[in-house]
This record gives sequence, C-alpha cells and structure tokens, in this order.
Amino acid sequence: MVQTVLILGATGRFGRNAAAAFAAAGWQVRRFERKADTLSSAVQGVDVIVNAWNPAYPDWAAQVPGLHTGVIAAARSVDATVIVPGNVYVFGAGTPAPWSVASPHAAANPLGRIRRDMERAYRDSGVRTILLRAGDFIDTAASGNWFDQIMIARLARGVFTYPGQPDIAHAWAYLPDLARAAVALAERRDTLDRFEDIAFPGYTLTGQEIAAHLAQITGRSVRLKKMNWLPIRLAQPVWKLARSLCEMRYLWNTPHSLDGERFEALLPGFEATAVARALATALGSGPINPAPLAPNPRNIGGLVRAGHSGSISKRAKPPG
Repeated sequence: MVQTVLILGATGRFGRNAAAAFAAAGWQVRRFERKADTLSSAVQGVDVIVNAWNPAYPDWAAQVPGLHTGVIAAARSVDATVIVPGNVYVFGAGTPAPWSVASPHAAANPLGRIRRDMERAYRDSGVRTILLRAGDFIDTAASGNWFDQIMIARLARGVFTYPGQPDIAHAWAYLPDLARAAVALAERRDTLDRFEDIAFPGYTLTGQEIAAHLAQITGRSVRLKKMNWLPIRLAQPVWKLARSLCEMRYLWNTPHSLDGERFEALLPGFEATAVARALATALGSGPINPAPLAPNPRNIGGLVRAGHSGSISKRAKPPG
C-alpha cells in the first residue's frame, strides 16, 4: 500500500530534500500549496507530515507557537505522524558535549527558549512525533545558507571564511542523508515511542578540517579567514536580525557534537555519505562564483531568513 506524506515548506532546504527522498522511496508526496490549501484539507488521507516550516528569526516569537499548534491539531485530526527537523538551540552554551536525548534543555536565550517550548508542545500533545535533531546544513546546491553565502563565497580566490573559532568541533548534517533518515524513521514509525527525540550524528568538523577538505577537493591552496562580526554587532540597534545572529553566535564558539547512539540503534544499517563527497556536491560541478560576499549587513541580508543554526531559509508564513 502506498503511503502518503505531506511536506510543509517543500521549497525550503529540508523540505525540498525530504520531498525527493520520500518520492525516491515510493511514497506519494503532497506539497502544501499556501495559496490553495488549508491544513485541515491538506492532511486528509496523509500518513506523515513533514513540518519544514521555519519563520525568520525576528518572527519566531510571533509565529512559531501558532504554526506548530496548527500542525499538531491537524495531525491529531487524522492520527498522522509529524516529523520535525530539530536543531541544537535547546541545549545552550553551557551543556557538555556530545549533545543527546539525555542532555538537559538548558538554553536561556530567547530563541533557545522558543525552541524548547515548541518541542515541549509536541511532547505534551500526544501526537506521534519524530524530532530528528541535526546540526548546520550542507545542501546539494547553493541555497543561501552559512556554507554557501558566507563560508565558500570567496573560495575562488582561495579564501574560506569561517564564522567561529576554527579549531573547535561543530555539528553538520548533509541534507540528502538527513532526508533519507527521515524516510527510514517514518517507515518504522509504528515501532517507535510516541515522541522520539533522535540526534542525527552527521559530521563533527572543525573549520580547519573543512578548509583542508576544500583544498583537496578543489586542488588549490585554501586560506582560512575568520569572519568579521563587527558590522553585525554595530547594526544591532537598528537591525532586528543582527540581534538574533549575535544571540546565536555562541554556537560557532562552543565545541559540540551530536550523540548518535539512539539513531544507530534504530537505523543500524544507515550509510552516511562521505564528508568529502558531501562537500564536493555542495560546491557544485560548475565554476565557483568568483564574486566575493563580504560579511556585512548589506551582504548578509539573506540571513533575514535565518533558520537552522543561523542558516538561511525561506520565510514561513502562517497558512491561509
């Protein structure tokens, strides 16, 4: 019997990759059409809902609770399972790594508290939920995230720009792998706990390690340069997004990784893509864009759609 998945945010990074992965696995894929659909109508006959909606940082307080309340209600009405791409915001700067289901949700900053409340809403709702937690995204193409908009923007000139301390561990997830994991978990959802908090191990890399991989992939010398945060700090009084970016900067300076014990117990045969291959795919097969993107408010304007660990996603609006 063919199963049906509804993708909310199918044009975003996780949503786009999830739609492709579910389709490849033989699922019927529905993409929520904001202009034509309502949640109550779109969920009819659906087995799984992938909730990849994510508002811009400055809109989180106003939009996140309502968006997820609506999804929970819709899922409950048809007894569907919800898959939520989780992030690492809930842990806070003082939580010892590796971060896992056993790590306390101790984030005290505004964005971290919003994510804590959102996850608690799913846990308390009784709706079958798979929260698949990951680090920063590595996409298959330029999608306006930290990696392509800032880090490799000047790679054609041999410069790799890194937003944090280059010698500390940082969690990353290759989106096709994360999406395949979502499908595999969806297909065994009836064997899982009612609420599952599953850390996707992905890659744990320092900035220096990424730079070394890029040098090998491109066959050229790569110089690692730390990003200048001063323009963003100075813009905080007049630019709401700048405040949010600075609020989350600690993730670039806090060593962290994700504990994959639960993930590996559930999906012991899962084969991750080699990190060098993932990075090569993210660079694309064509020439690297030679136009540098300087880290200043004008050029980081795309971060107004900031989503996963500061990555840039399409603005989510409440469904009409």
